[in-house]
Amino acid sequence: MQTQVGDINLFETALSQMEEALRYTRVSDDTIEKLKWPKASLEVSIPVRMDDGSLKVYKGYRVRYDDSRGPTKGGLRYHPLVTIDEMKALSFWMAIKCALVDLPFGGAKGGVAVNPKELSRFELERLSRGYIDAVADFIGPDVDIPAPDVYTNAVIMGWMSDQFNIIKRRQVPATITGKPVGMGGSLGREDATGRGGYYVFLEVAKQLGLNPGETTVAVQGFGNVGFHFGRLLHEEGYKVVAIGDSQGAIYSEAGLHPPSIKEVKDREKRLDAVYCHGTVCDMVEHERLSNEELLELDVDVLIPAALENQITERNADKVKARVVLELANGPLSREADAILNSRNVTVVPDILANAGGVVVSYFEWVQNRAGYYWTINEVRERLKEIMTREYGRVYEMSQEAKTSMRCAAYVQALNRIAHAFESRGTKEYFRPA
Repeated sequence: MQTQVGDINLFETALSQMEEALRYTRVSDDTIEKLKWPKASLEVSIPVRMDDGSLKVYKGYRVRYDDSRGPTKGGLRYHPLVTIDEMKALSFWMAIKCALVDLPFGGAKGGVAVNPKELSRFELERLSRGYIDAVADFIGPDVDIPAPDVYTNAVIMGWMSDQFNIIKRRQVPATITGKPVGMGGSLGREDATGRGGYYVFLEVAKQLGLNPGETTVAVQGFGNVGFHFGRLLHEEGYKVVAIGDSQGAIYSEAGLHPPSIKEVKDREKRLDAVYCHGTVCDMVEHERLSNEELLELDVDVLIPAALENQITERNADKVKARVVLELANGPLSREADAILNSRNVTVVPDILANAGGVVVSYFEWVQNRAGYYWTINEVRERLKEIMTREYGRVYEMSQEAKTSMRCAAYVQALNRIAHAFESRGTKEYFRPA
């Protein structure tokens, strides 16, 4: 079971984080053994008729890791480097994440090995519907519920939900979350991951005295999550001085305006340091950086919101931020995590910081099943309650055990998963008298 990104093994990283947590809690051997393996893995081929008449076949995957606490839940990504082993690692993290924030879900993950930027919208729709054709018997509202992830969005989730309804010949909105609101999506889902991270950051800021107007922030990754997090911090008065995406990064000591940058990026497909007033956008004085240089900026807060393993043993010593809040999945390698902890950098782990997306996906699933929908304020208040509550529990545990917040988060999640496993009977229960 090898999940390799460069020379980093994601699955080994995930399991090593679990093993460290086991030093601070006692769970049954049954729980540990069960968590070493995904429950089910599916690999499919998806034939797509291209706009020029040719046929291409794409590889698709779905992994259900653990369903001891309920049906599995997890994102679906489109990316050229998607592999079945990556899905195993990410589905493990989803199982831990759902338990950490006390949702009645296990973990899952899926994806298609494709560069979606190379497809037309028609081709993208055919691919998305084809994926559901291939995995329809593997998912469902009581089995496994996909959601958006890297390079997927509400429109794609809407196509997938519609295709599942066609296959089942009935409306089953709770099968897919992250849908457009008009198709049963929840209000507040679009900015849920960024907003959840924002609520966690506000708690960190209170503890460390990170005041608006004085605190500098760098955001690596300016997709949906990075944008909304940066926007909310800017609105709160924090100074977002650097933003990066797949093209590179921009930096301005005076601060950047995330909404203007997003407006221009959506329209012109490029990252520019601009400030827009009405339809007029003026360039802001700035520097061009690489994403690697962004990670090494002298800022108070660093937000990795892109892909896995952005900070490793090769560059961890160069990180100058006091706080690293992980909005991407697995942006720190195991070695980098140890280096930053040894330097007393506050690392808020991904399984907590970016859990807002799955929390509001849970809200959407609940609303779909009930047929009763909440206001945007209800969604946000419930999200804030969960994120601040679980952050507080993780922080208290880390202080009591004198360990990192990542380790404390794993302890909390493992205790909840173990409770579900052990309720069914363990070795001690079944041992002959």
